Amino acid sequence: MANQTAFTLVNPQNGNLAFKTFSFEDDSYFDHIQRNNYYSLIWFTKGCGKVKADFSEHDFNSNTLFTFSPYQPFMLVNSESISGIALQFHPDFFCIHKHQSEIACNGVLFNNIYNPPFVILDEKSALTIEMLITQMKTEMQNPALAQYELLISYLKIFLIIASRLKTEQEPAPSKSITNYKEPFILQSLKNAIEKDFKTKHSASDYAKTLNISPNALAKITKTHFNKTLTELISERIIIEAKRELYLTGKPIKQIAYELGYDDEYYFSRFFKTNTDISPQIYRKTVGFDRLSGLLTT
Repeated sequence: MANQTAFTLVNPQNGNLAFKTFSFEDDSYFDHIQRNNYYSLIWFTKGCGKVKADFSEHDFNSNTLFTFSPYQPFMLVNSESISGIALQFHPDFFCIHKHQSEIACNGVLFNNIYNPPFVILDEKSALTIEMLITQMKTEMQNPALAQYELLISYLKIFLIIASRLKTEQEPAPSKSITNYKEPFILQSLKNAIEKDFKTKHSASDYAKTLNISPNALAKITKTHFNKTLTELISERIIIEAKRELYLTGKPIKQIAYELGYDDEYYFSRFFKTNTDISPQIYRKTVGFDRLSGLLTT
């Protein structure tokens, strides 16, 4: 990529990426679909364009920070004179699930099926994050005692700042929602999915639970979340499956059963359809099987 300055740490156990930050001056790095086995935070400091992620497209301007989970597909579909900074880290380097009580970014920056995968940085936050990235680059160029601990501290602050901003920027109900009952329906739908996604997999199940016609619920869901109800349900199941594959050594058959699938092979096909990889490959490249080779404790 043109004018790229990259700083990279690798996992000494396998030679794979552990932590990386780099600057970019064009869209050549992101102009094709990305499906990385690590977290990616892409800060567009200048320019504007569109990012395609999962099932949706999102417009962005300068000081937009996109956040993507492992194997979440994304790419730039067009852009105008962009530049920015990317930060990438593997779950082996820092596990957001294990540190949820400290930074609370899971379900906010990452794995949030209801809100778009970006946050707008204000001037103060942009300056702070720029300073943090500068400190990270300095630390990566001069390995010393407790390098990992210091990098993790910078990363935690970065994630906390972004998570706070994202929470403050939670979108209000769409202006197109004119029926006062619709915000209540949307919240009820969120609650129902969180409660029942392991046992109820069809859109009609949730329409029945909310006592609303399937067509009416489909329209509300698409208008507000820009996704179909089936997509929301599938994404929630996949998030839980990934969490189990990452954090536990449970057999895939057991994970499938706990998510409401009696047929392990059907579940594996469902997982691959939604992530482009099998549960076995996800576990091997991101999850539990790698715990013996962690950089972290």
